[in-house]
Order: sequence, then C-alpha cells, then structure tokens
Amino acid sequence: MGRMAFAEGGPIKVGVLHSLSGTMAISETTLKDTVLMMVAEQNKKGGILGRQLEAVVVDPASDWPLFAEKARELLTVSKVDVMFGCWTSVSRKSVLPVIEELNGLLFYPVQYEGEESSKNVIYTGAAPNQQAIPATDYFLEELGIEKFALLGTDYVYPRTTNNILEAYLKSKGIAAEDIFVNYTPFGHSDWSKIVADVVALGADGKKVGVISTINGDANIGFYKELAAAGVTADKIPVVAFSVGEEELSGLDTTNLVGHLAAWNYFETAESPANAEFIKAWKAFTGDEKRVTNDPMEATMIGFNLWVQAVEKAGTTAVDPVLDAIVGLETPNLTGGMAKLLPNHHLTKPVLIGEIRADGQFDIISQTGPVPGDAWTDFLPESAVLDSDWVDLKCGMYNTETKTCVQLQSNY
Repeated sequence: MGRMAFAEGGPIKVGVLHSLSGTMAISETTLKDTVLMMVAEQNKKGGILGRQLEAVVVDPASDWPLFAEKARELLTVSKVDVMFGCWTSVSRKSVLPVIEELNGLLFYPVQYEGEESSKNVIYTGAAPNQQAIPATDYFLEELGIEKFALLGTDYVYPRTTNNILEAYLKSKGIAAEDIFVNYTPFGHSDWSKIVADVVALGADGKKVGVISTINGDANIGFYKELAAAGVTADKIPVVAFSVGEEELSGLDTTNLVGHLAAWNYFETAESPANAEFIKAWKAFTGDEKRVTNDPMEATMIGFNLWVQAVEKAGTTAVDPVLDAIVGLETPNLTGGMAKLLPNHHLTKPVLIGEIRADGQFDIISQTGPVPGDAWTDFLPESAVLDSDWVDLKCGMYNTETKTCVQLQSNY
C-alpha cells in the first residue's frame, strides 16, 4: 500500500510534443515555452491535487513519423498524464493511432482542417468554420474579391481546407475557373512563377485575393516575392491562416503591411486578461521582444481546462478527465469565455487582423463566440456527420443512418 501511495504523491507529468528543430521550429518552440510557463505558474499555485507538475519535453524535429515514436515514448516510458503538442495536421494524424491505442490525452492547439474528432484529443485551435470560412466571407463581402488563389503547403491541412473552401466559394457563385489552387512543399523558396500566375489572374480586371495556408518558413520567401513583384495589399490582398506575430517577429514587415491574417486572438486584443498574459510571458522568457500569438492562447486555454477537469475528476486518469472536461469554461484572452463542447472543440471568436509595420495586427473585424464544427457543412459527405462524446460517445456519427460510423480516427 505504501508504495502505491508514494507513486500517487509523485509529480504529475506533462508531456510536451513540439518540434524544436526543423522547418516547424519557427512556430513550435514558442508553444513548448508556453507549456513550461503554464506548468511553472501552476506549481507556484501549489500544483494540482496537492502534487507538483513536471514537464517532460521531447523534440520530434519536424519529422512526422517521429511524432508517433515520441508520443509512444512519453506515454509508455515517461508515463505522462497528458500531452500538449503538434502543429501540423500530418504530425497530429501520426500521433492519433498511438494515443487511441494507449488511451493517452492530447491537447492540440492549432487551427486545422476539421474532419476529425478523436476521443483522445481536445482541439483548442480553430475548425474551418472558426477561421477559413469567416475569412473567405470577409473577402467576398468586405473586399469584393471575385477571383481566388488558394495557395498552400502540400499536406493534409491545406488540401482539406481548400477542398472545403472550393465547395464553399462555388456555393457562393464563384466559377470554378476563377479559383486557382496551388501546393508547394515544406520549406519552398522559389515563389516567382507562382506569384506571376497569381498576378496574371487579374489580367481580366477582376479583383484577386489570396487565401494562404502556407506553413512554416516558406512564408518568408512568399512575401518577399510578392513585394518584389510589386504586389501590395490594396492590389492583391493575402489572408493567411498560419502567419501570426511569431512568424512576423523575425521578418522585415515593410513588404507585408496591409495584408491580413485570420485567427481567434491577436496580441493587440484589449482585455485585462491579455495584458496580464503578455506581462507574464515577457517575465517568464526574460525577453521584452517576445510576442504572443493565437496558438499560445489555445495552449493556455487547453492547459487551464485540463487543470479544471483534473480537479473536478479528482484524478489525472484520462477517462474521468474526459468525462469532467466537456462543458467546462475558462477565460480566453479577448475578454470572453472559451467553452468545451461535446465534440471536443471550443467556442471561439473570429478575428481578422491587418499587418502593421511593427509586425503586430490591427484588429479590423471580430465576431462573438462561434462553436467549433468538427465536420464541415460544405462537403456533402461531412454535412451528415456529427461528433458527440457525451451522449452519442462517437466522434463520427451519421445523423441520417443514426449510426456511429467509426470510433477510431481516420489515419
């Protein structure tokens, strides 16, 4: 008995599964630091259930299969109670079979393509209806865009998001020939031909807009080439879904002024919670220049929901925590509340920001809380699907046949 009690009194282990090297390190290192800050703050408050937290950090190195190996190592060797991690969808999909097999728990903090709801994942980033669709509406309604260039990095998130957006644009009366889609590999650097193709779209006088799902360091070359080709935001606006304060902090932003990004948080949001978070972040990093961004907010929201759920369940065991977490709320940084829904997604406001010369954003549009939709309404095969881990105990429920299509995720 004594040994068991001793084990219970040991630290609660928090796994951190983010790339600290390779093409995604530019974005993911910050999220590792965010988890470390949250752990340190929680420990100052006395930990959880009277136990201290210990972060276990690994580096999957922007190598997608390595994410699965590192997740397995965290769960079986380090025996972590929870994991915070992944950025790209390909890394998350690599981890899914491992956490579903071992009944692990992953908090995933980045906007993504939806079309998924795993029992073992809490999705704290935006689904397409909380970012991609509202941004497209902004292009259509506010900017009068008539032709669309959908430019993405070649992996599952951009491809699925653009499939959804193509269907959505067609439903809004945009002709197929007025939608240009292009994919480039991670780390792509030669953008001259693609930018020339985008410029050529406007030769007929129709207004062109770019929707960018370009991820990682390829963005640097993309925006440089736009500037070199004389493409300013008033001529051809770009709205990006993967470019935030962190990605801009290392760049000369003169080329980017006026271009847009859609997120659920910007550092310039005015709220007491945000002011406090920024102050804590600068103090934790010891760097006045370190910026905050949307996936950091999503990481913080996920961490705070997990703490609440563990306290409510009285244990870090995954199933009781999952039972406890649905319906919980925690403050976001824009002045509202984030609520966890039965589909393991959050309610989030949608913000559109315009890039300023200092690499920050002017918030030009903001909605109230939008509930995240795991399965899009704009693809016929997904429109009939629902996710509900409380009543239906299923992440992929067909509302027409009234059956659970599958319990395990699509890998």
